Amino acid sequence: MRSCAKLASFLKRARATLSGFATTTTAAAAASSSLATPPTNISGAMDELKPLLKTRVCIIGSGPAAHTAAIYTARAELKPIVFEGWMANDIAPGGQLTTTTDVENFPGFPDGIMGGELMDRCRNQTLRFGTQVFTETVNNVDFSKSPFRVSTDSTTVEADTVIVATGAVAKKLKFPGSEEFWNKGISACAVCDGAAPTFRNKPLAVIGGGDSAMEEANFLTKYGSRVYIIHRRDTFRASKIMQNRALTNPKIEVLWNSVAEEAYGGERGSLGGLKVKNIVNGEVTDLKVSGLFFAIGHEPATKFLDGQLEIDSDGYVVTKPGTTLTSVRGVFAAGDVQDKKYRQAVTAAGSGCMAALDAEHFLQEIGAQEGFHLMAHY
Repeated sequence: MRSCAKLASFLKRARATLSGFATTTTAAAAASSSLATPPTNISGAMDELKPLLKTRVCIIGSGPAAHTAAIYTARAELKPIVFEGWMANDIAPGGQLTTTTDVENFPGFPDGIMGGELMDRCRNQTLRFGTQVFTETVNNVDFSKSPFRVSTDSTTVEADTVIVATGAVAKKLKFPGSEEFWNKGISACAVCDGAAPTFRNKPLAVIGGGDSAMEEANFLTKYGSRVYIIHRRDTFRASKIMQNRALTNPKIEVLWNSVAEEAYGGERGSLGGLKVKNIVNGEVTDLKVSGLFFAIGHEPATKFLDGQLEIDSDGYVVTKPGTTLTSVRGVFAAGDVQDKKYRQAVTAAGSGCMAALDAEHFLQEIGAQEGFHLMAHY
């Protein structure tokens, strides 16, 4: 008991001492505040505490476009910095290919390759040429002046050029079984996956009502025995010509006013069919299909740009036709973040090459490649 009393007395004295210290410190801070104006921009003050790196080229992204741009700029001795993100848009570094299984349409792999392995190879090639890769997500950019600023929670980079290659994420529907059978019969890219053996001569389904849904349904008729378009309304929003192509195709059947309620398994743990509900009469039918393709659009990863680049009505970065030039001189865009039409790994890689060459030419124009422009802040 005596020991407890001593301990309590000690704690009481310590608390009083700390209280007095805090009061003295507060008073001192108050006095000093009358002599100096405190910073009003707290976020700006925090930015000053971040490590500041400087580079000729900063690349934002982690897919084929970003890594191709990195490989080309690194081999041009521009010493690029890449922010590959960490679960940006809920996708691991490597982009959408990390969510796919077999990739059979990327040149150089006659037996196909797993999407994750392909992106690991791209990343290793990027590192081989000396690129700095940060697994951090960019949350702020400043394109109002040069050098441009690119910031994450931990790092700030000043760059003479920036390549935006953040991609676009396919929109998915969530219902029982939709996650379980993702990449096991459920996909968001008919052009990428529709020719796979698992879908050949099997009934397939597409969800959507726009041009993409019509195009993917028609494409799938080359491989599937029958294609169902599931649409929650009684009319399509697709263009008339695309509608006609789908509606006149004998292998396509439309399920109007309908939604997928559940996906269930079939042979070998892959998709076996869907429970489809008619939202007008409430009737639920069993639709036997081996493949389901979401065609409800994509969401480009452009929110972090905060309107500093010209964006179209669908959220994609606008580039000058035939180039990767954006509305800000010295900022370039490559891959799916600016491509709403093709959206393929190989086209993304091609545009990453274009962005790298456009950036290199820009630096040559301003004399930065020889160091004249950068000497002042390196």
